[in-house]
Amino acid sequence: MKLKLEPGSPHQLGATFDGRGVNFALFSANATRVELCLFDAAGETARITLPEYTDEVWHGYVPGLAPGQLYGYRVHGPYEPRAGHRFNPNKLLLDPYARLHVGPLVWDDALFGYQIGAKRADLVMSKSDSAPFLPKCVVVADGEPPSHARPNRPWAETVIYEAHVKGMTASHPAVPEHLRGTFAGLTDPAVIDHLVKLGVTAIELLPVHASVDDRHLVDHGLSNYWGYNSIGYFAPATRFLSPGAGVEEFRAMVDRLHSAGIEVILDVVYNHTAEGNDLGPTLSFRGIDNASYYKLADDPRQYCDTTGCGNTLDIGHPRVLQLVMDSLRYWVTACGVDGFRFDLATALARDNTEFDPSASFLDAVGQDPVLSQVKLIAEPWDLGDNGYQVGAFPPGWAEWNDLWRDGLRSYWKGDMGMLPALGRRISGSAEIYDRRGRKPWASITYVTAHDGFTLTDLVSYNHKHNEANQEGNRDGHSDNRSWNWGVEGPTDDSAILDLRDRLRRAFVASLLFSHGTPMLQMGDELGRTQGGNNNAFCQDNETSWVNWSNLGERDVAFLEFVRGVVSLREQLPLLRSRKFLHGEPVAPLIKSIAWFKPDGEEKQAEHWEDPIAKCIGAAFAGDKQILLLLFNSDAEPIDFIFPYFGKRHLRWRLLCDSARGLIRPDPAPIATGKVTIPGHGLLLFERTD
Repeated sequence: MKLKLEPGSPHQLGATFDGRGVNFALFSANATRVELCLFDAAGETARITLPEYTDEVWHGYVPGLAPGQLYGYRVHGPYEPRAGHRFNPNKLLLDPYARLHVGPLVWDDALFGYQIGAKRADLVMSKSDSAPFLPKCVVVADGEPPSHARPNRPWAETVIYEAHVKGMTASHPAVPEHLRGTFAGLTDPAVIDHLVKLGVTAIELLPVHASVDDRHLVDHGLSNYWGYNSIGYFAPATRFLSPGAGVEEFRAMVDRLHSAGIEVILDVVYNHTAEGNDLGPTLSFRGIDNASYYKLADDPRQYCDTTGCGNTLDIGHPRVLQLVMDSLRYWVTACGVDGFRFDLATALARDNTEFDPSASFLDAVGQDPVLSQVKLIAEPWDLGDNGYQVGAFPPGWAEWNDLWRDGLRSYWKGDMGMLPALGRRISGSAEIYDRRGRKPWASITYVTAHDGFTLTDLVSYNHKHNEANQEGNRDGHSDNRSWNWGVEGPTDDSAILDLRDRLRRAFVASLLFSHGTPMLQMGDELGRTQGGNNNAFCQDNETSWVNWSNLGERDVAFLEFVRGVVSLREQLPLLRSRKFLHGEPVAPLIKSIAWFKPDGEEKQAEHWEDPIAKCIGAAFAGDKQILLLLFNSDAEPIDFIFPYFGKRHLRWRLLCDSARGLIRPDPAPIATGKVTIPGHGLLLFERTD
């Protein structure tokens, strides 16, 4: 193929179609030459050297090319791993700005930049062509962004539902079989109806960027199901696309969810890539400019790795920061996304080696007119030194609060001395987040998430059971703070099942009645189990998929209970306070928040130190209303005397009894001076006079 070539422009990175041709632009500070390779279904059709190099960007314009054109790059430069350079023109490379990939990645030794099996390992450059085994990039025309107005749900009204695109619909009988596991399947009326009835306001999708199934997983018949192994930050994962579809299917999904009032949050992985460590494959960034894209160790042959995945992107580099910012803005402006959850976010805030709340990435997002207006959620830790940074992210950010998860798990398991932790967590974790004008919504509260037990497994297993992952049950957390209540795993014992149901209800009621932003995990409301696997990252099968069929009576009842407590949160503003409560007076002798012992007396400082106490009352007051929450993690019921408010007893209406699974069970006010809190139970009352 003979093609005319023009200089083009360096200013818009990637492949840009302007109606008459395509501009190609690729950043590489250390390359000596860049070749654009064009493909059709039969193979490579042309190889063109990009003619211009401006401000460290290689660029050229090819008239006559159109959307749908397949392409990749070969980048020339020194192959000197000891100096941090791993250029190898024998390797076809994916464009970091490509908006669509096509074709599978087929594992072969040719995908590695060095000669597999050589005595000097990665010091020996491979001469094999990797093009037959690598997906190809696709030129994509700009499309219309979603047309429906964004829900723009305030943080204080947000309830998040963490989900996996495939896991949500792979087994859904109402979704057409050819759409199961796709973006289109996620918008089937039956799925959206479930989310709407559940009452969630945002769906947080596990990674949807183009990603790679690790070679060792494929060799064992497994896959990287979760998708935390990105290789393209603009391209949707093709496994979630219907046959022949592109990014327009993702946009349509966003549009339909928006029309149902549901926001879309993406879980994104900008901390590392799928290229792994120094012995990993050369698929994109490594071959384009290894020394610019990655943080290298003191020995440049090695990588700094604060992610546990073999490498760490150098987001402090201006061009890498540009890549991330451009990617985020693309998903917001072109695709309608409402927010992001950043995997291992501490790694993104290390311009050098230490976490910095004013790191270049955090400052850039904070001043960006687009990104500063969407929901930003940090997973506030990584595996590097001082990686645990819960509470340290700047204003405007929310954070996963694992202290809430651990504290509530320990409390409901019956551990001693947990009342102080319970009090701090249900009132918004003010000791962590109440600074610099941050609000209670900054605490993302959750009992379970993708990384760990499901809710059913949390009350059914004492130990993890990850044998199916083929790592000898060594993977996954061992500190789960779970309890099986008498039998490990499934049982027909109705007494044990009753107790497990009681604990499930206590957990979800605690979650929805606490200050903060609650997050539910996909399928917990339906009793989803992973058979005790608490690290199902590689299980693309029924282990991880939601089972929508043949729900038993217990799970149907639990689903109704979850819907009920979500609805109560929506109806009662005091459960989703927009500010931290510190006991300020809201009326004569009535505080915004107060804590009570079972005898009805207000808790004093010394009472919090009681190591055996497992019962507490919490009152939230404001706007001429008072809510009273009564917690009892003991196995036995406890009598609780209603406290005085303003020197008098009030009349109370029961709104929720988690032990019995009741929501608004009786409209009649309670006139007696005390109530019995069932064992392993939570009661919610509202003032009626």
